[in-house]
Formats: sequence, structure tokens, C-alpha cells
Amino acid sequence: MDITVAIDAMGGDHGPHVTVPAALKALDADSELNIVLVGLSDAIEAELKARKATTSPRLRIHHASEVVTMDESPQGALKNKKDSSMRVAINLVKSGEANACVSAGNTGALMATARFVLKTLPGIDRPAIAGVFPSQKGKTYILDLGANADCTADQLLQFAVMGSMLVSCVEHKPNPTVGLLNIGSEDIKGNEVVKLTGELLKASHLNFYGNVEGNDIFKGTVDVVVCDGFVGNIALKTSEGLAQMMGRFLSQEFKRNWLTKLMGLASLPVLNAFKKRMDPRRYNGASFLGLRGIVVKSHGGADSFSFLHAIETAIEESRSGVLRRITEQLEIEHIQSHQTAQSMSTNTETA
Repeated sequence: MDITVAIDAMGGDHGPHVTVPAALKALDADSELNIVLVGLSDAIEAELKARKATTSPRLRIHHASEVVTMDESPQGALKNKKDSSMRVAINLVKSGEANACVSAGNTGALMATARFVLKTLPGIDRPAIAGVFPSQKGKTYILDLGANADCTADQLLQFAVMGSMLVSCVEHKPNPTVGLLNIGSEDIKGNEVVKLTGELLKASHLNFYGNVEGNDIFKGTVDVVVCDGFVGNIALKTSEGLAQMMGRFLSQEFKRNWLTKLMGLASLPVLNAFKKRMDPRRYNGASFLGLRGIVVKSHGGADSFSFLHAIETAIEESRSGVLRRITEQLEIEHIQSHQTAQSMSTNTETA
């Protein structure tokens, strides 16, 4: 199945120096992939020339005259830069010229632009950012990672549907487990929104495991962890800080003296395997779920290896029909959610 991915070639800390080589690697790895590099044509052509590459039917350049900077306000980017590489790439998804968009640019501007241009799917109040964390059992998907600081129970149910369908499609798991992030596993724990969300999830058609705690993310207790963006972003940044600290501590201990250096040399194969398994670049590519199109956000400081993984995420989501699956499941859960709300209201009045 042929897939076309529009890449914001100017986004991120490194622009074409990262996005272009990653695009070339993606094309080499997938004969059914087409890529549109969006941005300043002179800069993109210069990078292609440096790589001894040229445009082709599978690789073309779409000129965009403006670039959204990493510190630009979302409102400013949306209002003042209508010909930015970011917006033009998203426009290609809306017009159907591309199946997905990938950008390492300003997260707030990307979300604001994508929501404005693509709009949300029927039954979705707000888009959510879904990311992948390594776990003892493989991967754990978490959403929301920062797009929505405050959420209602219905919105958290929507996140659960989107996350479940994402994992079902890209990981080929027919019935992924869903956990609700809480301060304890008991039903009585958490604030009122979390408690109500738990009731909605129990009544849903999803494979709801129950409440999970922060340590369950890395245990791999469930496939999908649902939370609001405030909690999710803290979990993300905490895990990134912990990983960096562990790496520095290991390096310091092995460099302590000549004996530890020798032990480090002997342990090199194990350390390299550990580093590869924990390498955050392998999990790069956060999905903006709930939009009428596929948008994948790469880390702003990504290198070409990391950005390649974001492109691969967009390809997999395009081929697996994530948007269709989310829409179908939302129709089912909307009916169920409405019935559950009526039942809870009746029980309250009776009591």
C-alpha cells in the first residue's frame, strides 16, 4: 500500500540536517513510501546535494516560505505564518495529498495548527498526545502527555478509546488492556473525575484493567495508560530525568578508578545492550490523536535516527487504519457512555 508522508523539513533544532537524511533512509527501507519535503526549497536542495541525492517521483519538494521557531507562541504561528513549513505540511494532509504529517517543530504551534486545519474526529472534544514508554514487557502507551491539563471523565474515556485503537492497530493486539492512572489501585482512590472515569471505563467495551499507579507504566501492567495532560507530562519529564541520571551515574562509577574502568570494559557488551534497549530515540514519535488526519510529533532535538522512528510511526498509523478504528469505536462508546450516565443519574435520585 502506497503511503505519502509530508515532512516539515524545517522543524526542530536541526532542520534539514536531520529531516532530509531521515527521509532518505525511510525511502530506502520502504519501496511503497513517498515523501514530500516541505520548507525552504534552497535549504532542502542544498542538503540533498550534500547527500548526493536528488528529487524523484517518490521524493519531491514543496516550497514553504516561512518557518515556525521553537519559541514562537502557538497563536502567533497560527495567525501570522500561514505559509510556514509546518502549516503547509498539515494542509497536504487535509487536501489528501499526504496520508500523514511529521514535524519536530514547536509542539504548541503544531497542535494549534493541526487542530485548526484538520479539526477533530466526530465524538472527540480535544485531541490528545500519545507517547510510548519502554516497559518490562515491551511498550506502554500513555495519553495525554500534555495537550490537556484539565479533563472531564468523558474526555478521558475518549482518550482511552483512542489509545486502545492505536495499540490495536500498530501493535496488532486485538484487545489491548487499558489502565487509569491513579494514586492507588482501589476504586475509592482518586479525585471525582478519576472515579467517574473509572465507572465509564468499566461500562465500556474496552478491555479495562482498572486503576494503575506510576510504577505500572514501566512494569508493563497494561498496554495503555490514560491520564490528563498535567499528570502525563509530569510522568514523561520525570522518566526522562531518571533515565539521564541513571546514565550519568553508571558512567561516573565505571570511570572512578582503573579497576572500575577495566570492569566497564569487560561489561561493554552488556552496557551497549542496555543502552540500546533504553535508547529514547527508539521511542520517538508522539501521535496527535483525535484529529481528522495523522500528525506525528518528533522530539525537537532528534537526530536522524530518532526522526526516522517518527516517520515510521506515521507510516504504520496510515497503513493500519487508526482513524477509521477510532471513529468506529467512538460510535459504540458514545451510546454506552450515554446509557451509563443515565443509569448513574437514576441511581443517585433513587438514593
